[in-house]
Amino acid sequence: MAEGGKGGVVLKLIDIVSEISQISDYRCTVRKPFFNLARRLKLLSPLFEEIRDIKDPIPDDSYRSLLSLMEALESAKELLRLGSQASKIYLALEREEIMKKYYEVTERLEQDLEGICFETLDISDEVKEQVALVVTQFKRAKGRSDTPDVELSDDLSSLYNKGSDVEADPDVLKRLVEKLQLTGINDLTHESITLHEMVTASDGDPGESIEKMSMLLKRIKDFVQTENPNAQDSPPGETSTAPDKGPQGSSLQNPKTTLIPDDFRCPISLELMKDPVIVSTGQTYERTCIEKWLEQGHKTCPKTQLNLTSNALIPNYVLRSLIAQWCETNGMDPPQRSARSSSSACTPAERSIIKVLLTKLKSVSPDDQRAAAGEIRLLAKRNADNRVAIAEAGAIPLLTHLLTAPDSRTQEHAVTALLNLSICEDNKGNIVSSGAVPGIVQVLKKGSMEARENAAATLFSLSVIDENKVTIGSLGAIPPLVVLLSEGTQRGKKDAATALFNLCIYQGNKGRAVRAGVISTLMELLTEPQGGMKDEALAILAILSSHQEGKVAIGKADAVPVLVEFIRSGSPRNKENAAAVLVHLCSGDQKYLVEAQELGVMAVLVDLLNHGTDRGKRKAGQLLEKINRYTEQQKLLGQGN
Repeated sequence: MAEGGKGGVVLKLIDIVSEISQISDYRCTVRKPFFNLARRLKLLSPLFEEIRDIKDPIPDDSYRSLLSLMEALESAKELLRLGSQASKIYLALEREEIMKKYYEVTERLEQDLEGICFETLDISDEVKEQVALVVTQFKRAKGRSDTPDVELSDDLSSLYNKGSDVEADPDVLKRLVEKLQLTGINDLTHESITLHEMVTASDGDPGESIEKMSMLLKRIKDFVQTENPNAQDSPPGETSTAPDKGPQGSSLQNPKTTLIPDDFRCPISLELMKDPVIVSTGQTYERTCIEKWLEQGHKTCPKTQLNLTSNALIPNYVLRSLIAQWCETNGMDPPQRSARSSSSACTPAERSIIKVLLTKLKSVSPDDQRAAAGEIRLLAKRNADNRVAIAEAGAIPLLTHLLTAPDSRTQEHAVTALLNLSICEDNKGNIVSSGAVPGIVQVLKKGSMEARENAAATLFSLSVIDENKVTIGSLGAIPPLVVLLSEGTQRGKKDAATALFNLCIYQGNKGRAVRAGVISTLMELLTEPQGGMKDEALAILAILSSHQEGKVAIGKADAVPVLVEFIRSGSPRNKENAAAVLVHLCSGDQKYLVEAQELGVMAVLVDLLNHGTDRGKRKAGQLLEKINRYTEQQKLLGQGN
């Protein structure tokens, strides 16, 4: 077998073809070309197996072709996965761009296969003939013109570009339902979940296109349910039988025999979710289950085992709505959430205590205000029922007023009480609408260190709701968060980092953060010898690198050597984030590509491509493709001279 690194490439080639073989089907809009591509790539398996068994070292020229072929196969695999798993609406809308990538991948595969010198390798004639056949098929595919469904494209475009208040043509909707195969509840459910996963994969920054696709899907869903209110699919793996009849002759579905879709089950309890929430890794769980997990001291995501960057639980409204629709379609009562906002659990005595404390909050005595704010802070921390009862009693506006009190201890109690109250989902909007954000920002700027830390944590908690991200960013919160990130305690830096990350999911806040000097602060955190903020700093850098101002500032900060080192020796999450930053950086200016090459990035990218996370592998593949393209351009320029 060839020496270690070269042998590893051959084994990786075998693995990639094996992964491609496991992709079972493709969306209707790309099914034929993608099925043909997968079929051709499966025929390469015997070639790689024979190369694996060669005793002599692989010649350098053939190794370079195999390395390039590995990158091309990775690109092909990702494209095929897209065609198998992506949103049907997305694939139809973006078909032209996707087919462009298809032809690029096909051409590169053809070139890389032709670059292998079979005369220097001990390959059987039968396998050589098979490879020659694959190359011929690639050439033919390149010569064929793609024939898209013009009617489908026109129908999609007409709806995609219409406002939500404009009535759609029923004939157009009917054609879309049939051509996109979105005729049943399972089809619509999976399409909704796929679009939601696209939002998650975009680091929470979905952009206008995904929002428009969601609107388009809603129109299709409304049409299907209006045209055929009883539309539903037989659950997978279950034989469709006549439903039971109720006493009045109505059809009833027995919940015991209805197969719950896996996406609707909590990964912990495996039960139908009542109150689905999203954790920082993007996974969704039943609220009570993940809360118990966190209360037991766990710091990781149960499903992925990745570290949780925060304990925030974001309601998954999309999935909750889909579950309710599925239950209704299957004749089941929608699952009832725990009465988290119910006030019945508070006794009259406890309500009397809260009432007395609120009277003290209104007092002109600073001592009474301070003491009452401190008591409410503790009560709000204790349990969910208290948080609801305190808010219902009218404490939020009073606490908001105390944020600007002259006494620093009162400020600290008030902001921390608001932090504890904000844990309740319904309180978040009330806190922002009460005008609390300017006061919280003032505490963040001028308060004691503990108050500043809690102010940052409050802003993070409030920013879980998307519209609050806009409000908080526009009211000047980002510059003092950057200051706390730079000069705070370890806890203060963590609180500032989580708040900044969440706020910068909103595109408009990215420029604010860059202009506040966050890039230089992040670079300092990344280069501190014993710093404990590297994970957070790289995550924020990755989200800012997609913004033009962020890209420019990162380039000026001499970031390339630091990024290459993290790709070489960082944790799996840090490797993928560093690679993501480098992808954006090299897209803007090729000088960073040259600098990365000089620092030996090729070898570490190959390692990341082989052993990284799924996202890390994608980023490594993109960077290797950019490097190869640049190298080819330089060769052509050299030949021209």
